[in-house]
Amino acid sequence: MQVYLDNSATTRCMERVTDKMIRVMREDYGNPSSLHTKGVEAEQYIKEAKEFFAKNLKVNEKEIYFTSGGTESNNMAIIGTALANQRAGKHLITSSVEHASVANTMKYLEEQGFTVTYLPVDTDGIVSVQDLKEALTDETIFVSIMYVNNEIGAVQPIDEIAKIIKEQNPKTLFHVDAIQAYGKYEIYPKKEKIDLLSISGHKIHGPKGSGVLYVNEKVKIRPIVFGGDQQKGLRSGTENVPGIAGIAEAAKACYENLNEKIEHLYTLKAHFIEGIQKLEGTRINGRTDRDSAPHIVSVSFRDVRSEVLLHALEEKGIYVSAGSACSSNKPAVSRTLKSIGVEKELLGSTLRFSFCFETTEEEIDYCLQKLRTLLPVLRRYVRR
Repeated sequence: MQVYLDNSATTRCMERVTDKMIRVMREDYGNPSSLHTKGVEAEQYIKEAKEFFAKNLKVNEKEIYFTSGGTESNNMAIIGTALANQRAGKHLITSSVEHASVANTMKYLEEQGFTVTYLPVDTDGIVSVQDLKEALTDETIFVSIMYVNNEIGAVQPIDEIAKIIKEQNPKTLFHVDAIQAYGKYEIYPKKEKIDLLSISGHKIHGPKGSGVLYVNEKVKIRPIVFGGDQQKGLRSGTENVPGIAGIAEAAKACYENLNEKIEHLYTLKAHFIEGIQKLEGTRINGRTDRDSAPHIVSVSFRDVRSEVLLHALEEKGIYVSAGSACSSNKPAVSRTLKSIGVEKELLGSTLRFSFCFETTEEEIDYCLQKLRTLLPVLRRYVRR
């Protein structure tokens, strides 16, 4: 039996997505900038995708841009707005638990002379709105806070954060990395006072190499990719039409009967957590209720190295992650786990289990059964 529980790292493309992409690559393969019929046919896929995302997010079509994925969307949002607005100030705010594509971009901007405040989080991984209030100044031009943490599933109080930002300094721009949230939550940037929003295709059963960036039309932003002035010059380069068609098709599928799908995920999560809590020497990191994301569970296993348990599960056909798979394939100490105060000896003993709409209770039971069998055996070989 094969059980894939690493959906926060990537998801399997839906068949309807791959079917559409193959059609684009084999039949409607023109360059969307070409004036002939093949170009117009290709451009139509981009128009349809823009229409869908604009309607889904309740924004304007001209505010939707297509990228190569979440990392590029985050880089465009952060670097592009920081450079365009630096005359108004050079202070940026983010949290201590952001994805590497935000954290490392902030480090780059620090090297360019910007000042960055990294907000701490509580033991559940949640930013304090009071800390945010105190960090905001007249020089703050940009705040970036993720919607859902990719390692422990913490859900940030986005509405509260946006309200504080706009009340204290209306000109401060608010960016949200929604890469783990999109497809799981109804997100309306204008209503929630979000100025920029990042989405990734391969987290929602779409293709790798596809992404979306929403940019409010009033936001001053500079391009960081230069070329033929596609996408109004903000993101040059021939559009990845198969990827754009694919991410739109995947998003459509995710939002069909969304409530039923989310209920399924929360049911699976509760069942998994109940089983984990019966295992000796385990600790679940972050919240376990419905205030947490429906698809992510972080578990520390005392006296078992994460890589050892990961490969032991792999031998049983179960696939999970040791932290964020997006950082690299080299094990590293998790900034998120350190930030929430996980004990030092558990930092290297933590796995992330992440589900999708297709995950079954049978698969969860199989995983729990194998954990019950493996943990006592692996603990016998711990160096003391």
